Amino acid sequence: MTTFADLGLSPELLKAVDDAGYTEPTPIQAEAIPAVLMMKDIIGIAQTGTGKTASFVLPMIDILASGRRRALMPRSLILEPTRELAAQVAENFEKYGENHDLKMALLIGGVQMGDQVKALNEGVDVLIATPGRLMDLFERGKILLNGCELLVIDEADRMLDMGFIPDIEFICEKLPEPRQTMLFSATMPPPIAKLAKKFLTNPKRIEVSRAASTNENITAFKVPVGARDKKSTLTWLLRNDLVDTAIIFSNRKTTVRDLNKSLQRDGFRSGEIHGDIDQATRNQELQRFKDGEINILVASDVAARGLDIKGVSHVFNYDTPWHPDDYVHRIGRTGRAGNKGRAFTFVTPEDAEAIDNVEKLTGAKINVFGKKDVRVELPDAAAKPKSRAKREEREDAPEEQQSDDKRTRSRGKKPESEDAPERKPRERKQETRPKREEARDVEPRKEARKPRRRDQDDGPVEAGEWNGPKPGFLEVGFKG
Repeated sequence: MTTFADLGLSPELLKAVDDAGYTEPTPIQAEAIPAVLMMKDIIGIAQTGTGKTASFVLPMIDILASGRRRALMPRSLILEPTRELAAQVAENFEKYGENHDLKMALLIGGVQMGDQVKALNEGVDVLIATPGRLMDLFERGKILLNGCELLVIDEADRMLDMGFIPDIEFICEKLPEPRQTMLFSATMPPPIAKLAKKFLTNPKRIEVSRAASTNENITAFKVPVGARDKKSTLTWLLRNDLVDTAIIFSNRKTTVRDLNKSLQRDGFRSGEIHGDIDQATRNQELQRFKDGEINILVASDVAARGLDIKGVSHVFNYDTPWHPDDYVHRIGRTGRAGNKGRAFTFVTPEDAEAIDNVEKLTGAKINVFGKKDVRVELPDAAAKPKSRAKREEREDAPEEQQSDDKRTRSRGKKPESEDAPERKPRERKQETRPKREEARDVEPRKEARKPRRRDQDDGPVEAGEWNGPKPGFLEVGFKG
């Protein structure tokens, strides 16, 4: 078994890793860390949740341990697509670099520039930035890139989706030519491969899983549902699928806001995160989620990439992702660090093409919920419903009585004896209210039998098939 000690890390760094509770590296860490320490360019491809961040943070700390920092000239640069990812990488540096004298600066939008400029003036070893804020400061002359000897482009495919590739090309052209460059991503579309070919020199390709594959610890379902039934379907699943903590993704920020308010009205402990919320509030909501103050986070795709939140049991795609790559990253928020997770994607008839593209990308069919591996809270078998007890009483009765009961239910009235006298037609004019009340006291009317529900089947249920309360959304199906 490979340990971190076998990878060539320094004793100070091994102590920090051990203090963090890690003993065995993940496959990408085991392959990438020695290559980074040998100053090789890297292309790392691995499904989300496999420890990509530590695979470059750990060796960078040892590489940067020697050398000195200079004002306005960071020694290394890590580019991240979102503020949340940048902040998370910064947390990793603080955690693993506690035994090293390294200074770090975080350049992200949504916060004041003053403190960021001050940190750059004092000199930094590690600069973690989003492309937008970095370009802004560079154009203002507040930062120089010609002293950067190490570059990491993280979540490169997300950079492509967000339109950052021209900025990244501009930044790379401003960096010194002899440098070490690492590119990490869960997927590798052609534009990213072209970028890697242009700016990496003889890179070592590390691919610990097929590109765009999903985590085997995640059980994924697609839920056929009408657009108007999404909310009731989500509520039913949150209450019946043993949800511990969940992230709910939507394609639109307005939907995120409306859905969070609706869940809070229904008594759920939920919060929201999307691009229209300022950075301080976003950080606060994430912290509340991590601390367990809320257990449901409604989010746009700003939370889909790289966020490492332990113990997320469920992911719900309230909207089928527009880009199939986003599906891989969204459901990757669960099933992390060897834990099991469940992912549900709501699919309306209009989403047929989008879900087909997801299945083509991942190379696997997504099971329809209700067909296999259904987990619901089933009622105690000893506590029989009243309707079932009455049905069993009828089944134990003599055949003649059963046939009489069937005729009674079909006509909607109680059986009459052949010797019973004929009823005279009611004379409405002579009938008075007191007489009707008197007759009711003498012979009270039987309560009409309630119709049997569709989900109360008489026959046995095969193993693996639906045997719990049947929600209405399972009536919708896929063609073919």
